[in-house]
Amino acid sequence: MNAVCLLSGGLDSCVTAAIAASQGYELHALTFDYGQRSQKEVRCARAVAEALDVVDHRIIEIDLRNPGGSALTDDIDIPEERQEGIPATYVPARNTIFLSYALAHAEVTGAASIFIGVTAVDYSGYPDCRPEYIEAMQRVAELGTKRGIEGNAPVIQTPVIEMAKHEIIRRGIELDAPLERTWSCYRDGDRACGRCDSCRLRLEGFARAGLEDPIAYADK
Repeated sequence: MNAVCLLSGGLDSCVTAAIAASQGYELHALTFDYGQRSQKEVRCARAVAEALDVVDHRIIEIDLRNPGGSALTDDIDIPEERQEGIPATYVPARNTIFLSYALAHAEVTGAASIFIGVTAVDYSGYPDCRPEYIEAMQRVAELGTKRGIEGNAPVIQTPVIEMAKHEIIRRGIELDAPLERTWSCYRDGDRACGRCDSCRLRLEGFARAGLEDPIAYADK
């Protein structure tokens, strides 16, 4: 049984992939090099894919620096304070673009499911991580693909969407997911900054889980 899995190199997608593998799926992983500042996450995605022994791992190159409009792709400062509303690190339509590629890949591979590691609990306020957004994209899969019209649309699965970060971490430990190979920092480098919103959420999650984060931080 095949599944397409979106693999960013981050913690949430790593645990999501481990969950999919534990359910017996053979994983066809997609990672997007979209012009993000942190190229480290693409390298980490390769390492995670190798550790999980996926069937196939493809790096898709697209350029979301145009249209830009995000601190992750544009010349905009990465915030170090929690922001109200939708933060500067939101990348316009990113998950819609990623899931469109995943739908195309699912058509070709005959995948029964598409796994994406969005979470609506400990997240940064991104509109494309909410359950209602996933429901809308499922409707797109049903209406806008050959398999959907035939009544066999792939199911978009979001196994960590209702989990807080510490719960995701604990689930990853239970599944022996390669958390030490993941990267959550919005910045690039050999060590995570420990200051951006994504690093803070990760560090708080490990602290609440009663565990030490296995990756290196700049101030440690």
